[in-house]
Amino acid sequence: MRIDPSDLATFLAIARHRSFRAAATELGVTPSALSHALRNVEERLGLRLVNRTTRSVALTEAGERLFARITPAFRDIDDALEDLNNFRGKPAGTLRFTAARQSAQLVLLPIVTRFLKSFPDVSVEIVINDALIDMVAAGFDAGVRFGETIAADMIAVPIGPRHRFAVVGTPGFFKSRKPPTTPRDLKGLPCIRYRFTSGALYHWEFERGGIELAIDVAGPLTMNDQDLMVDAALDGAGLAYVFEAQVEALLAKRKLVRVLADWCPAYPGFFLYYPSRRQLPAALRAFVDFARAPAK
Repeated sequence: MRIDPSDLATFLAIARHRSFRAAATELGVTPSALSHALRNVEERLGLRLVNRTTRSVALTEAGERLFARITPAFRDIDDALEDLNNFRGKPAGTLRFTAARQSAQLVLLPIVTRFLKSFPDVSVEIVINDALIDMVAAGFDAGVRFGETIAADMIAVPIGPRHRFAVVGTPGFFKSRKPPTTPRDLKGLPCIRYRFTSGALYHWEFERGGIELAIDVAGPLTMNDQDLMVDAALDGAGLAYVFEAQVEALLAKRKLVRVLADWCPAYPGFFLYYPSRRQLPAALRAFVDFARAPAK
């Protein structure tokens, strides 16, 4: 029984995306051709690797095991090919990043746009995903997150400035309400809550004079997107707890006002993290160095 490496690459693309259409786009073939190639692999192996319906694609137990076993081998092959970039004298290839929306908006995208001007032979793909994922299994080179606990097998590099959070509401919101002077005063005010992808609700974090507080706020509106939280605050739905950088312009125009600023210190900013590998791909090494350098 002989399985061609290109057939395994086809299976890997389907397994990563859990979608024939997305995998076909990545490989530059039609979904029907991809389905035919996978069927040939399954017939040669005598095993079903993927369960398909009109709505979903899922790996079988055999498919999960094969995916886990061959992903590191293909990663080593990619590393070896990327290492050849050193002989060309300049980084080239594609970098894939996973990032939460605010990470991408506030830090990653501004760095990437400058980076691409300096390294025209590199292309970049950014995939927005607020959930923490196995980036190696999903085929990503690196990720950007705010204040996350980085796994032991990852290297984390701080990028961008320190960031503060801001509690904001409209001027009209406070016409009939007393602005809070301590975080505990939030208990009596409608707040726009944030729910993580995991399902957990975020407790608003504050610190002043060595005192740390995490407030489980209440309110009629819960969201999982900070941009929508800003929009809701502008509509008078309640107070929002968002990144300061998101609302600077709105604060300057007095469309929003800020409270509890003295309880919102600056925190370490975002982190670029990537797998610890023996040989870092040339394009990723160039990006890491570029991201750590001061912006010109």
